[in-house]
Amino acid sequence: MVEQQKPPRQSDSTIQSAPTSDIASPTQLEGIRQKVFMDRYSLKDATGQPLEFYPEDMWKRVARGIASVEQGEEKQAFWEERFYDALSNFQFVPGGRILAGAGTGHQVTFYNCFVVPSPEDSRQGILENLKVMTEIMARGGGVGINLSTLRPRGSYIKTVNGTASGPCSWAQLYSVATGDVIQQGGSRRGALMLMLDDNHPDIEEFITVKKKAGMIEHANLSVCVSDAFMQAVKDDADWNLVWQDEVKKTIKARHLWDLICTSAWESAEPGVVFMDRCNKESNTWYYETIRCVNPCGEQPLPEWGVCNLGALNVAAFVSDGAMDWQRLAEISKVSMRFLDNVIDATDYFFEENREAQLGTRRTGLGTMGLADALIKMKVAYGSEASIPVIERIYSTIRDSAYEASTEIAAEKGPFPRFERDKYLQGKFIKRLPKSLQEKIKKHGTRNAVLLTQAPTGTTSLLSGVSSGIEPVFDFAMIRRDRTGEHILYHPLLQAWRDAHPNASTPHYFVSSKDLSPEEHIRVQATVQRYTDASISKTVNAPNNHTVDQVETLYRLAYEMGCKGVTYYRDGSRDAVLTRIEDEKKQKQATGDANETQGLMMEPVTSIRQGIKERPAVVHGYTRQVRAPEGKINITINSDEQGPLEVFVTLGKAGSDIAALSEALGRLISLNLQLLSPLSQMDRAKVITEQLRGIGGSRSVGFGVQQVRSLPDGVARALELHIESQLASEKEKEDAASEQDDPPVEQKHNGTNGTYHEHGDLSTLNLTGNLCPQCDCNTMVYEEGCRKCYNCGYSEC
Repeated sequence: MVEQQKPPRQSDSTIQSAPTSDIASPTQLEGIRQKVFMDRYSLKDATGQPLEFYPEDMWKRVARGIASVEQGEEKQAFWEERFYDALSNFQFVPGGRILAGAGTGHQVTFYNCFVVPSPEDSRQGILENLKVMTEIMARGGGVGINLSTLRPRGSYIKTVNGTASGPCSWAQLYSVATGDVIQQGGSRRGALMLMLDDNHPDIEEFITVKKKAGMIEHANLSVCVSDAFMQAVKDDADWNLVWQDEVKKTIKARHLWDLICTSAWESAEPGVVFMDRCNKESNTWYYETIRCVNPCGEQPLPEWGVCNLGALNVAAFVSDGAMDWQRLAEISKVSMRFLDNVIDATDYFFEENREAQLGTRRTGLGTMGLADALIKMKVAYGSEASIPVIERIYSTIRDSAYEASTEIAAEKGPFPRFERDKYLQGKFIKRLPKSLQEKIKKHGTRNAVLLTQAPTGTTSLLSGVSSGIEPVFDFAMIRRDRTGEHILYHPLLQAWRDAHPNASTPHYFVSSKDLSPEEHIRVQATVQRYTDASISKTVNAPNNHTVDQVETLYRLAYEMGCKGVTYYRDGSRDAVLTRIEDEKKQKQATGDANETQGLMMEPVTSIRQGIKERPAVVHGYTRQVRAPEGKINITINSDEQGPLEVFVTLGKAGSDIAALSEALGRLISLNLQLLSPLSQMDRAKVITEQLRGIGGSRSVGFGVQQVRSLPDGVARALELHIESQLASEKEKEDAASEQDDPPVEQKHNGTNGTYHEHGDLSTLNLTGNLCPQCDCNTMVYEEGCRKCYNCGYSEC
């Protein structure tokens, strides 16, 4: 392994962006799009001050930088113009590393995806491997590592007369380095995928390791699943766990399969990657072995393999409800040339990466905005009607990309590892149209692997469209600021509602929660047929999804030709934070609540002026909310003017936590009973705003149900009480007005684009997680990653 230090490939003159005065009608970004652009992609000077203020500035810089590797000034000028045309209006959106680095003259990598060799089975080998990982992450790359080379836990080590701790223990070190040491550009932690083969003796521990609090929190985990294992599951056969050709343990294959599915059901991990299929379907089957995938799973790669990314914004090609197929094909071809140029324009800081990539010239052309495109075409995502449309979109992109690659090969030569007869025997290549196979036979192809479906995270936020091939996560999101809470609606929904104010929302406005997991898989499998690499996508399932259904889903994914599956059941992350001690506390708290229930209706007599006297009779109820400290019982009693008193019960009577709970309830009650110009309901809202989001060292729940502390749990109960009162009042108003204008059914969380503000919070039901950067409930889990739709924070 040799680390390279090379001068920048572009001259310093490329740093100078086009003056904004040269732009006749610059693109005006708003909201999150403007924030993402200025924070992440606008070129800055040495003091951090922006030099680019409009996307046109960025597009000119990037087009010039990537065209600079063409031979001769004439070709450079020609392709700079073509690249700018493709980039304009966010038709083609290169990966974030390219947008930030191209044309700057800085020594940065344009690659997002890396797989490094499995570590040598020694302390020195592991630390050397860790060094390589940190060097890549420090430069912005995401890393995948297969740990199957590490001996299982308990193996005898002769040199120190001790035993090995196993790959799961070492995985914790990789995780800590990724999450607590590496800060990519100071804005996010590193991205890491750790994998283990399905026959490694520690595979059972690997599958369940994240059930232990604090274990491997900063890495995605996936199991390398073989065809032999899937057959053993089908046959209910035995399965051997092997180390260095020695069988260490024999288990039932279905036991291991159940363990994988149960863990995914409980905590959304591990994912599964059908590694044999990745190798058999790979265009490079005859000269390299795929050992791992990158952090989000869209790139199965060999040791030292890399890939650069770019996405066609398919929504940008839809006008008046129709796809411009010719334009899509044209921009696909230009984008392919762009990504091939990236391979020569980027800097390589490890010689092994350079050698691997220049021999293969792997690119990752994908898409974003599929969900928005289908909405604009009035086709429901995941429906039977959507499949032929999706097939035409991705077959158009596939055929155009391969045609472009053969044309570049005719001009510049095929990738060096190209062997005509063997390449043409590839399973994916044999599914290409015969005309394309003939062109490959005649000219070769410039790139061994061309297509992928990567997460488009912040680049789709920048572009204002839905992520990758994911459905719209939700059509509304809540934004909290100093002026209160606001609903922001998806722009396509807002536009439709503005045009049809009293009509029911059409069926083609489909969010993630509307889809069955099987419909998710149907779309993924359809796209996979036209994608030579793999796909990063999350299959979302409702909370009541069962383990048996997960097993069915995973088998369906395998049978339909997917290369991997990432699954998330709504609320499943709760299970990771559950401990036996917590369960005991919760049971005790429930018991204590029952014992004190009779005391809650005793009159509160006040001798102080300015405090409202409690009526003899109030009406109320008790709500139970989970918090990190246990289950809280919160009783809210109301009179005719609104909430009047709150009782908070948690923990055993006489304990410190019980005293704090009682004190919190008394102070809230006192505030509600003070004579004030503000109504009791308004004061309850203010109290809720003050307490909501107060965090401790742990949290439970996901999305709007997430509770970070005892005060946050009490605020959540008050929040639910206020929402129910508002909903009840609205129902009465609707019944009185006899208007039939049902609101759009709200589900998870906002997606992309510049959302439009709306004032009515009463019908909104969101399940986005709290963002650690902006504290809004706008953190979502999709494409195997978490990102915030309010501030642009991303974990990958």
